[in-house]
Amino acid sequence: PGQKIYNRSMSFENKLPQEELLTRRYAREEDVRGHYFRDITALIHSYPFRRLKHKTQVFFAPKNDHICTRIEHVMHVATISATICRAFELNVDLAWAISLGHDFGHTPFGHAGEKILAEILKDEGGFNHELYSLYVADNLINYGKGLNLTYAVRDGILNHCGEEFEQAIKPDFTIRDLSLVKTLEFYPCTWEGAIMRMSDKLAYLGRDLEDAISLRLVTVDDLPKKVKTVLGVTNSQIIDTLVGDIIKTSEKTGTIGFSDDFYEASIILKDFNYSRIYENPKLSTYHAYFRRIMNTLFDYLIDIFERYGFDSPAYEDEGNGLGSRFGDYLDKMRKYYDEQGTGAKKIVADYVAGMTDDFALECVNEIMVPRRFGMQFEDSPY
Repeated sequence: PGQKIYNRSMSFENKLPQEELLTRRYAREEDVRGHYFRDITALIHSYPFRRLKHKTQVFFAPKNDHICTRIEHVMHVATISATICRAFELNVDLAWAISLGHDFGHTPFGHAGEKILAEILKDEGGFNHELYSLYVADNLINYGKGLNLTYAVRDGILNHCGEEFEQAIKPDFTIRDLSLVKTLEFYPCTWEGAIMRMSDKLAYLGRDLEDAISLRLVTVDDLPKKVKTVLGVTNSQIIDTLVGDIIKTSEKTGTIGFSDDFYEASIILKDFNYSRIYENPKLSTYHAYFRRIMNTLFDYLIDIFERYGFDSPAYEDEGNGLGSRFGDYLDKMRKYYDEQGTGAKKIVADYVAGMTDDFALECVNEIMVPRRFGMQFEDSPY
């Protein structure tokens, strides 16, 4: 538990037994790190975490080093959720772990990429990054073995749903088989999970605005008066204001949420961000390109998988890096996919969803103009 900061009258205690929250899918002997800090280290050392640094948050493939990427976003969420947890003497390590893993399921090109992949997979049940984040953590990492995280962390990752803007939430204190959850209707089972879910919104409201101002999509003068008056105009002001309001309001109400005035201002800011930033033509014009890129990659990988299956060496015949790397991926994942009876579209979706923005662009270039193109003639005489 963190250090107590506020004098509070409301007690936030998780009602579920600790042994349930700490349960792992496969039993293991714990060490000096403790359960949740061990999960933190596992998440940080995983490949999906590393790839977040090259995945879009809002602004595609930023050349400006000061523009937020997906990895920075998860760190912002972690610090905000940890701050609120400290105020209520909750488990900071648990909040950090959930925060670090909550966006493992994001595709290249941010939410635009997620929508495109959902369209591609509409006959397979669609796609959303919340459910997929847990699937990645549980199954894809370590070539089918997963990270074997604690139940509380897995539950928080699955139920983070940062696009819903409720005024207040609280845990549902329910243990369920998370592998069977196929919808976003549930809330986290811990206070830490509920806090992380609210922190997700706080982390991107002000930061996306700050980046948009830096890129001159909007100006401070464009902000609605209510936002400037109640929340402030900089990311640090907005976060500080909303975190303070959540702590003060939550200790009065016994839920994790905003007061009426601050909630109204945050909704106004959210709507402003959607209309002036996320739906800005300077961003949305890229979506057609993203669709072509992802459809091209998907169609190509489906085609070669249907020809070669799990015959990994055969993929070298494609004469490009994407074919070779995909064949290597299949070789490492074959045991898992065979055991699960996974179909071609799901296998290809796993590979495409894991791509970073830059890697997706590189792969499209490779299959359009392979690196080996022309090499067969290099030794030919004039």
